[in-house]
Amino acid sequence: MKPFMTQFIHQLKTDPIPDWAATLAYFFMLSIFPLMIFIVALIPYLQLDVEQVNAFIVDYVPEELADLFTSTIIDVVSEPQGGLLSIGIIATIWSASNGLNALIRAVNRSYGFEETRNFLKLRLISILMTFLMIIVIVVTLLLPVFGDLIIHGIERLFFIPSETIELFHKLRWIVGIGLMTLILTLVYWIAPNEKLKIKQVLIGAVTATVGWQVISLAFSFYVSNFGNFSATYGSLGGVIILMLWFFLTGLILVIGGEINATLYQQHKHLNQKNLR
Repeated sequence: MKPFMTQFIHQLKTDPIPDWAATLAYFFMLSIFPLMIFIVALIPYLQLDVEQVNAFIVDYVPEELADLFTSTIIDVVSEPQGGLLSIGIIATIWSASNGLNALIRAVNRSYGFEETRNFLKLRLISILMTFLMIIVIVVTLLLPVFGDLIIHGIERLFFIPSETIELFHKLRWIVGIGLMTLILTLVYWIAPNEKLKIKQVLIGAVTATVGWQVISLAFSFYVSNFGNFSATYGSLGGVIILMLWFFLTGLILVIGGEINATLYQQHKHLNQKNLR
């Protein structure tokens, strides 16, 4: 454990982790509004009430972010707009894939790998990672909140014992965390420019999942109770909050990759030592 911590701390000091996290935050910021437009543009096709969605954002998102999202997006989509949906898909994929490209570069540098894949292959990998991360966002954010609605819908269609319903209520959190761990494992597995085993990236994925949950909850608590960003930044308060959250998200994703890289370097060093 001590050799791991020594090497891990060394990597944290030598690699420009805050710079990588800031790069990820920038590209995440570019992609968030196309993503939100895409999601909200689906609402008319799903027969959901825009006002209910508006109320959901106000209830579950910090005030500054709620104002930012509702004023920017909700008013745009009150009826089906196929063109808006198409634009949202294209803009989301392209912007977010740039962010995942930055994550690929950060992961390769943490391992010490040189990137040799061509532009097309690298872009396809980043687009695949983008879809995986969108699944993470949708599941981890919507499942805990809309879990009750999903469970009630199942109850109306099928007869389910009350004990099973209670189990569903508990499992919805576990499913979200488990799926996030699975997808981050895939992200850390396909990002490096070298074939790795799944078990070599699992610890970093679990750490990133737990760390992201803790950081998000702690940051949300801070913003809701102590962080008066509107008083300091005015109408830009929501943007500042979003950028800080994206920076923390990028930070934990990079740290997860650093943990995997440290374990890989230790394993490689041990194998070389045994061969001598």
